[in-house]
Amino acid sequence: MNGHRTAPEPRCSALSAARGALLDRLQAERHIGPGWAAAVRAVPRERFLSGGVFLPEAPEGHAARWRPVTPDGLRPEEWAELAYSDQSLVTQLDGTLTPDRATGPVEGYPTSSSTAPATVVGMLEELEVRDGDRVLEIGTGTGYSTALLCHRLGEDNVTTVEADPELARRADDALEVAGYSTWTVTDDGLLGHPSRAPYDRIIATCAVRRIPHTWLRQARPGAIVLATVGSWAYGTGLAKVVVAADGTAAGRVTGPSSFMPARAQAAAPLGGSLAARAAYADSVRRARVAPGVLRDWMPAFLAQLAAPTAQLVRAVAGGTEKRYLIDAERESFAELAPEGDGWVVRQGGPLALWDAVERAITGWRAAGEPGIDAVRLRVTREAHTYWIDAPGHLGLRWEHRHPPLP
Repeated sequence: MNGHRTAPEPRCSALSAARGALLDRLQAERHIGPGWAAAVRAVPRERFLSGGVFLPEAPEGHAARWRPVTPDGLRPEEWAELAYSDQSLVTQLDGTLTPDRATGPVEGYPTSSSTAPATVVGMLEELEVRDGDRVLEIGTGTGYSTALLCHRLGEDNVTTVEADPELARRADDALEVAGYSTWTVTDDGLLGHPSRAPYDRIIATCAVRRIPHTWLRQARPGAIVLATVGSWAYGTGLAKVVVAADGTAAGRVTGPSSFMPARAQAAAPLGGSLAARAAYADSVRRARVAPGVLRDWMPAFLAQLAAPTAQLVRAVAGGTEKRYLIDAERESFAELAPEGDGWVVRQGGPLALWDAVERAITGWRAAGEPGIDAVRLRVTREAHTYWIDAPGHLGLRWEHRHPPLP
């Protein structure tokens, strides 16, 4: 022994320092319990980004083109800074393309990402896990949040379900390299995973139109279910419900939340032209609420409660920018176009979509515009019921009935 010590690899040293810096930032910004702090300190996020990431080439929210970045393409300190930045990092486009398979900038729609660590940790804290809890995670993604759960609870207590076989394979490989041999299942997460039930906690890292009753059937009484509810890319809310002994669940929306939709519920292309879909109007009138209000989070959330299966589309026709609500399932539409100092709405089909949206928003305004955390919900075998719990709520209530279960 000559006492000589090998210097650490620059990449390893940079990654370790960046991981510690991330934890310091998270602890400075929010309370993190010792269990989750230890998990963040121990779990190497870079292992779950080994295929690289896509960075937008245009300002966030307007990017149609993405630049692939892989670990080998950056200096160690640059990769460490990126891997441990507190931002969501896109890891797949259009359901197939990963950065390590792209040869240059590409166009595409994000279909998987590594969620910002602050969001991941915030949701895990919201889950209120206890030692020994069995957790079902819907949406494995890269596997980073799965690893945090494994570190906190033990790998035998974590079951994670991913619909995309390639994502599941990559996540499982990364988990093994990081030292976690958990239950990684390739399946439709909306069905849960009954063979490992019952669960004490269920968490979804994708957005769902409603909390599937199959999850409640696989949960113990008293279990917490945490999932983002909504069908648009924004204006969605984080629902937290507690399962009762009779298989129902009740709780509240704790705040804004944005995740990619569950693969089985991703909006399908509308097909055909908007002009054809909006050709036959049953009514034409001045709009009492301008569509610009839907740029704000709470009105957008209310619109999704009022018209839960409708898509919001922006289009330019003849030099005029229009807004459409299209409900292909119900063969209904609302077309809004500017006229003078206001908007005109044309509606057709069995549902007057914009009427429903206006009732929700005018009622919310009359109630004093309470925040999204005033929304309560109850889930039963037959329906989802939402209501606003605020003084003067004026009966703001929405019931979404769903097909009967066998």
